[in-house]
This record gives sequence, structure tokens and C-alpha cells, in this order.
Amino acid sequence: MLDFLFTYYHHRPSRLARWDPGYGFVVEDAEAWLNDRSHYVRVSGGVTLDPVVVHRKRHVIERTHRLLAATAARPAALGCFGMHEWAMVYRAPADQIRHASHPLRLGKAATDALVETLPLRCTHFDAFRFFTADAEPLNDNRPTRQGMVDLEQPGCLHTNMDCYRLAYTLWPLVSSDLVADCFELALRIREVDMRASPYDLTAIGYPPIRIETAAGRAEYVRHQREFAAEAGLLRGRLLAATEALSDVLRDS
Repeated sequence: MLDFLFTYYHHRPSRLARWDPGYGFVVEDAEAWLNDRSHYVRVSGGVTLDPVVVHRKRHVIERTHRLLAATAARPAALGCFGMHEWAMVYRAPADQIRHASHPLRLGKAATDALVETLPLRCTHFDAFRFFTADAEPLNDNRPTRQGMVDLEQPGCLHTNMDCYRLAYTLWPLVSSDLVADCFELALRIREVDMRASPYDLTAIGYPPIRIETAAGRAEYVRHQREFAAEAGLLRGRLLAATEALSDVLRDS
């Protein structure tokens, strides 16, 4: 299940393991970087990222800043209970269930019944786009790729996992420390995401969060609140980075 962090997300493990300081820092005694790393230039006292990288990533910086700012400005919506994973298997034929190697914890009929009982309130396009055709009309929203800036909100587990995607998309202009912190949070969120899913993952070490019960839904909301707070701090660091990079673009 954790392969999601290396398949859905496309930051290579070798890059995750490599340290870069981010834009505007001079690294001493790093002449070798000029040979084995792209976009570093020699300056007084050491090497630093070439400002050309900022300009090449102008649209990424601007787009990321808009999305971060819009997400941070919204209150956390906490009533989805992780039903996006259930909507992905709703009325699906057996050969179209995404993780069919793991059994459905409640069985097919009860899984479908829960989707029809609990509200679907997904705001995240990259979750919604995997809904079955029968589940799509049951959702309160119609998320689109173009409309992400209008719907992303800090209570969504996938939005908070995506801090990792936004960080590595800005890399190497942001520090590897920030990318790694976002990855570590995404790892823990993914575990909760799967524990709240319809699949029985007990055999591989993930006890279920039973969102079909009031206690399970309360547990899920507790995790949402905790992750929203942690992701808020990371989002603040990413916003500070995009603001600084925007200043560089304006001044050049």
C-alpha cells in the first residue's frame, strides 16, 4: 500500500535521499557539485543554485503559491470519513476493484450499502477521478483538475499528502529537509487512509478504522484534525518559500 508514495508521486527515491539546501544558499567545499548536479554555479565562497532555475519554474511557483494560499485560507472540512476509497469500489465488478488482492472487510453488499448510507463529500480531484461511475453522482461536489484551487481544503487527507507533491515539484528550489518532512507526513497519512478504506489489511499490519461505526468515524476525525495541524505548518513553510521565490522573480 505504501508503494503509492512512489507510484502516484513521482519523486525518485534517489532524489529524496539527496540533500540540497534550496535557493539562495551557498554551500562551501562543494566543487564536486558542479560536475554531478545540474544547475549549480560557482560563486564567492562556494556553489549555489543558478538563478535561471527560478525563472524556468516561474509557472510552477505561481501555480503552487495560488493553490497553497487558497487551501490555507479555508477551514478544515471534517465530515468525509474517508469514504473516497469506498466510492472507488462502489458497485464495481470484481475484476475492476483496484486492490483486489485484499478482501473487502464488510463484503461487497455491505460495502455498497455503506456508500449509500454515509454522505460522499470528497473535495479532492485526484481521489474523485477514481470514483466508479455509479458513485460520482452521489458526491456533493464535482471536483476538476482546473478547479482544484476552488475546492482544496486542509481537512482532506489527500490534500495534506499532496504537500509532498508540491514540495518536490519546487525542488531543488526548496530544501530537501522540507521535502523530507512532507514525505514523512504523507507516509503517516497514507497509513490512516488505508486503514479507513474498505479493504481488510490486518494481515499486513494495518488494523482497520471502522468508519461504519460512530467510534470509527470519531477516530478518523481525530486523525484529520491532527494531520490538518501538521500540514498547516508545512504549508506555511511552502508558502514562505514560494513568496521568497516570487520576490526573486519580481526583482529580476
